[in-house]
Amino acid sequence: MAEIIVPSRFNGPLDCGQGGYTAGLAAGFLAGAVEISLRRPVPLNTPLEVARGGARSVRVLDGDVLIAEGRRAPDFELEVPAPVSRDEARRAREDYRGLAHGLFSRCFVCGRARDDAFGVFAGPVEGRELVASPWTPPDWTADSKGHVLPEFLWAALDCPTYFALYPSGELPLSVLARLTARVDAPVAVGEEHVVIAWPLEAEGRKRHAGAAVLSAEGETLAVAHALLIEPRDP
Repeated sequence: MAEIIVPSRFNGPLDCGQGGYTAGLAAGFLAGAVEISLRRPVPLNTPLEVARGGARSVRVLDGDVLIAEGRRAPDFELEVPAPVSRDEARRAREDYRGLAHGLFSRCFVCGRARDDAFGVFAGPVEGRELVASPWTPPDWTADSKGHVLPEFLWAALDCPTYFALYPSGELPLSVLARLTARVDAPVAVGEEHVVIAWPLEAEGRKRHAGAAVLSAEGETLAVAHALLIEPRDP
């Protein structure tokens, strides 16, 4: 039986695994576009059992507790907005709304309170209904070919969706419930890319957003659809 472990350094909330990273690890057991639903907070430094349903589905378990489950999503399509340049992304980053304290302040992707965070600080792009951030993947995210491992791409796609959904006003608690993603082309470490996210729709406590990783030339390298939910009792 296979297993995965989310190291403590790859947290999202202070004491739980980052949702996109965890989803990306689970998606690695399937091919192509994959939909991963997170059912419970992800424990850190804990061996989690991976139960595969052939080539089509996967479940991640902590003993008898279902942490996440997923399935292949071969029909996944999402229209990506016009590209954002690296200069625009750098300017947008200056207006990033993430806090230097609180539940997500030490997220390894977007946490202001960490010196070793990815620094995906997605801020609003002037004149457009989306957020963006430059991102240069560090060398330690690479596979043997120098390309970013999928779990780190999924992680980078996760956090900006929150800030696309809450571009102004208060920042309510809202957590990732499902992430569907597809990697279309290799993402090289050590090169500056652009991560964007944009709102899609809202249904009560549910919020939908899209995200993409773009090359310096504006090519879409990876794309995702995130479902976030505002808890009834924060």
